Order: sequence, then structure tokens, then C-alpha cells
Amino acid sequence: MVSANDRTRAAMRFVLAALYFAAGIAHLGVPDKLLAITPSWVPLARQLIFVTGVCEIAGAIALVTKPLRWWAGVALALYALCVWPANIKHAIEGIDLPPIPNSWFYHGPRLALQPVLIWWALYCADVIDWPWRRHKRDSGQAGE
Repeated sequence: MVSANDRTRAAMRFVLAALYFAAGIAHLGVPDKLLAITPSWVPLARQLIFVTGVCEIAGAIALVTKPLRWWAGVALALYALCVWPANIKHAIEGIDLPPIPNSWFYHGPRLALQPVLIWWALYCADVIDWPWRRHKRDSGQAGE
């Protein structure tokens, strides 16, 4: 029987996959805009933007594919952590990237919610259960 928690995770998984798929298309379609927010210390930035676009698309597809889901969740969480410096540069330098608003009403929540994005990838891929732990019953054990 599918629980409400499983349905919630599935919905979260499909929303996150759609967001990463769209981001991957953006990385491939408008790499110059993303190059503007890439920190100068990133080597081979243009090539890395292309590779990350392909990885976002692959991660989105893997997230909705049961055998690959766990690995996709871990990879997308690590990816969200790794792109945080670009988000910080975007905010601090006030780089204009239409249609993204160039104000702290966008940048502040975006930076603050990056840990939520990391958690989201891990939670919807069944890597973690926090803060909602599953209570699995094992009918073979006495005293439960």
C-alpha cells in the first residue's frame, strides 16, 4: 500500500526533476549568462557549464528512475552544494540575468534556501527520512 508520505515524496521528486531538467536546458541553451556568475577560480568554466547542464538533465531523469534514484539524489544534493559559490557571486556582484530579478528579494531567499534544495534532493530520493522518520513494522519481531 502506498502511504501519504510516499505520494508526497513522489510529487516532490517529479517537481525537483522538472526544475533540474529546466536548469539543464538553460545551461545548454544560454551558457554565456551562467558564465557571468561563475566564479573566476573555476577552471574551464564554459566546458563545465556544458557538462553541468548534461548532468542536471541526466540527474533529473535518474531521479524518477527507481534503480538510479538514490544515486541521483546524492549527486543532485552535492551539485546544489557545489553551485552555491556561483549563487553567492550572483548576489554579491549584482549580476543582471534577465528574467531573474536582480534584487535581494530574490537573492536573499535563494541563498537561504540552498540547504533546503540539498535536503529536498536527499529526501525525495529516499536517502534520508529526516525530519519525518518512517516507522516500519516487522511483524516477525515480538515486543513491537
